[in-house]
Amino acid sequence: MGARFEELAWRETPIGEISLRRRLDPALQVEVYEVKLDDEYLMSSLFPVAEIELARLGLAELAGDALDVVVGGLGLGYTAKAALDDPRVRSLLVVEAIEDVIDWHRRGLLPFTAGLAEDPRTRFVRADFFAAVAGDTGFDADAPGRRFDAVLLDVDHSPRNVLHPSHASFYTPVGLRRLAALLRPEGVFALWSDDPPDAEFTATLSQVFTTAQAHVVPFANPLTGGQSANTVYVARP
Repeated sequence: MGARFEELAWRETPIGEISLRRRLDPALQVEVYEVKLDDEYLMSSLFPVAEIELARLGLAELAGDALDVVVGGLGLGYTAKAALDDPRVRSLLVVEAIEDVIDWHRRGLLPFTAGLAEDPRTRFVRADFFAAVAGDTGFDADAPGRRFDAVLLDVDHSPRNVLHPSHASFYTPVGLRRLAALLRPEGVFALWSDDPPDAEFTATLSQVFTTAQAHVVPFANPLTGGQSANTVYVARP
């Protein structure tokens, strides 16, 4: 075990102070990696199940191989790493607004996602995911309008609880149609949410996509000794 507590990285950003911390949980006797935005916890290595399932559930909908995938929001890297674990993935474009978060992975600060930055299929793009969707270029400035087989998004807490007010318009029919235009005809859009399934948002997805389903992802919560759950939405054109 390392030190009881260590702040590995810190930076002031346009949306607040973001920090990466490592601490020893005295009850569980494990090292825990956490990301905070100001005083709010964004993610923890104690709860990676739904982030992994975001990739698994999204990619499970796709047939064939040579898949080109976008991950929106890098964070601790669980979704991106899980996508690379699928041998059908040919390329992975990770869109992350904060350069420091990308740097955490390039510096190898997160041992559980070792190899993510070095994998030849991975390409990091420092950009605002939501601005990229709303813009004319899309996710890949080197290939404007490029389409992908899957877009896996984990940035906001939920469609109703966004990190910045500018994100809210993405979760409307207009914003989702822009996203759908960046998918190949048989592509998939998958979204992580910290809230229970939202019938109103599922209905909004159904206005844009042919199919839309909310998957409840339960996981053991070592802090409460019980079970918690996140939601993964999966939609197809």
